[in-house]
Amino acid sequence: MLKVIIADDEQRICRLVQVLADWESLGMEVVGTAENGFEALNLIKEAHPDILITDIRMPGCDGLELIRQAKQMCAHLEVVIISGYAHFEYAQNAIRYGVGNYLLKPIRREELMETLSKMKERILKRMDAEETTQAIHQDNQRKLSRIKRSLLKDLLNDEKIMLSREKLKEAYYFDGKGECYQTFVFKIDCDVRKMDGEAAEILREKAEMTLRNGLEKCCEEMLFYFKDYTGYGLLNYASGKTSNIRKKFRDCLNQMEAKKRIYGMTEFSMAIGGEVRDPQELKQSLKNAKEAIKERLLEGTGRLLEDVPKGSGRLKQRELDRYAKRIEHAIEALDAEEAADACQGLEQDVMQIPGVCGRELLEVATIAGNLFAARVGIDDVEEIQKEYAARYCKQCSNKEQLFQELEKLQNELISQVQETKANESARPIRVAKQYVLQHFAEPITLEEVCEAVGFSVSYFSALFKKETGEGFAKYLTRIRIDEAKNLLRETSLSVGEIGEKVGYSDRKHFTSTFRKIVGLNPAEYRKLYG
Repeated sequence: MLKVIIADDEQRICRLVQVLADWESLGMEVVGTAENGFEALNLIKEAHPDILITDIRMPGCDGLELIRQAKQMCAHLEVVIISGYAHFEYAQNAIRYGVGNYLLKPIRREELMETLSKMKERILKRMDAEETTQAIHQDNQRKLSRIKRSLLKDLLNDEKIMLSREKLKEAYYFDGKGECYQTFVFKIDCDVRKMDGEAAEILREKAEMTLRNGLEKCCEEMLFYFKDYTGYGLLNYASGKTSNIRKKFRDCLNQMEAKKRIYGMTEFSMAIGGEVRDPQELKQSLKNAKEAIKERLLEGTGRLLEDVPKGSGRLKQRELDRYAKRIEHAIEALDAEEAADACQGLEQDVMQIPGVCGRELLEVATIAGNLFAARVGIDDVEEIQKEYAARYCKQCSNKEQLFQELEKLQNELISQVQETKANESARPIRVAKQYVLQHFAEPITLEEVCEAVGFSVSYFSALFKKETGEGFAKYLTRIRIDEAKNLLRETSLSVGEIGEKVGYSDRKHFTSTFRKIVGLNPAEYRKLYG
């Protein structure tokens, strides 16, 4: 609804205007009336109207002064002047304030409605134009942001990227005036099984807001974007601000740490690459920050990490070979406990390596998981390996969690294989049961059923007993007698006819078998339950 204020020193004029117009059909509402210019100005400040209808001559602050001040407050305010013939020339002076709408006294309904309708049309057109302009501006800003963020993506993915200050400005619109560049990584560690989707998005938004609020004011330029649970950033700033920038990094991290309980089981860490002045060194700086963030596995979370340790300086193949041998029997026997022992043995072996660092721990745990998945013999191995490395290993905040994830993977894969084998064992039993249900009225033999499922008599008999807990002959008899009980209760067929329908051509044999299973002969059973 468009908002209207009416100002006139004669109350009857205000009431007349209110009564004459059909405000609802115009999509308008009168939000206030004023008897002088000062009251009108106060109303305009509070209500921010779309239309002002005012008398040109009022005591105190007259109509012209009211219009001048009102236009300063609301540049797009539409104004209608009420004037008598005696003051018409005076009212014409209002044109310099952009007022071209006049209503001469006495006010007529048709003229009032026509004037308001034209004003509504102008207002709506202006609003549409403003929305279009704003939408274009927002779209351009989004495109510009995407182009700027592509600099970080190229630093992460393009091995041969060549950068200079000119290219930063021309290709990426990153026009940093400062002499120094600083890359950084912000890491969110959480259980992605419990925090994903909307919850994770809220967490990323809070982290980015904290970083921008803390860093943008002391930088010439700032870029930042999240990829999953890792944020990558680039700052440009004047020389001499290095210590202040590092203090801001710590302040931002401390702010997130202070709110950790609100976000649940979540850990935060930050790492910075070396400060550089040559844009061509940005790729190495960001690489250093990515390596440094992995040291939280040993150093702990909630820290600003800067150093990239040398590490042990040797391959971990010996430890992985030991792990591979340990899991051979565990996989063959599908023994989760034995696999867990292998995982713990690997952790102990790796932690005994002199100078081992966080990135090496992550590498070993990732390779071990991929090795286990490949050897256990399941479908979609590559997808499982990818998810294990990207969603689970990278989300660990310490070495204990890292090897716990390896153990979880082992347990899940062993359970999956066990379930698959169980389904494979149960399949012939399901086929046999289905065959019995379809043919129990016929003289079924065990040999016929074995032929239907494709197994030998001896193997199938043992498998059937293991899976069902009863022999095949006993199962067949139970199915036949259960059907006979249904027929005795629900039909008037004779005992002999029912016996034939469930596979017994000899009535005596049927009656004897029925009594043995149920404890009653068929006639007695019908008398009690039929």
